[in-house]
Amino acid sequence: MRDEIEALLSAPDRQTWIGQRDHAFLLVAVQTGLRLSELTGLRQQDVSLGTGAHVRCQGKGRKQRATPLTKPAVAVVTAWIKQQGQDNALFLFPSARGGRLSADAVQHLVARHVATAQKVCPSLSKKRITPHVLRHTAAMELLQAGVDRSLIAIWLGHESRESTEPYLHANLALKEEILAKTRPVQTPPGRYRPGDRLLNFLKGL
Repeated sequence: MRDEIEALLSAPDRQTWIGQRDHAFLLVAVQTGLRLSELTGLRQQDVSLGTGAHVRCQGKGRKQRATPLTKPAVAVVTAWIKQQGQDNALFLFPSARGGRLSADAVQHLVARHVATAQKVCPSLSKKRITPHVLRHTAAMELLQAGVDRSLIAIWLGHESRESTEPYLHANLALKEEILAKTRPVQTPPGRYRPGDRLLNFLKGL
């Protein structure tokens, strides 16, 4: 799976404005596991890139949550904001006209880059990659790192009471501890095969 992630993240042409946006979007999506609506709703003011770097979003039930960013993600987002122009009110990942990306636009950009990535990673041609699959990818990275499923549910803002009730007071510090267990993108992949129970869990996120 890791080679597929790398291929997808390498697909956008970062010599272009659209390519830089798409690369930053895909990296943040894969690393944070934010929902599509949460990603497209992010504005520059929702990103903190200093110590304890994170993104804040409003999820289901209008609940606010913060998700930490890895150092590679911080570097990419910092460069993207510099390219975009600093303005807290701007959408972090805007359309070419500066508005909010639609779900169809995100689906199109993902499909376009998957098609490019397939040329160097043929296994992607056997999979249907959607924006929601990027969320699953984030969960799988945490599972491979040995993070408890209840904590993964907290990370992703999952609404399952059964899995989240023991952790209602989870905060950014806890999520940073979770993040510390994962391997940054571009490290050698390991082998992991999820069981049926884990796959069913992922489908519910």
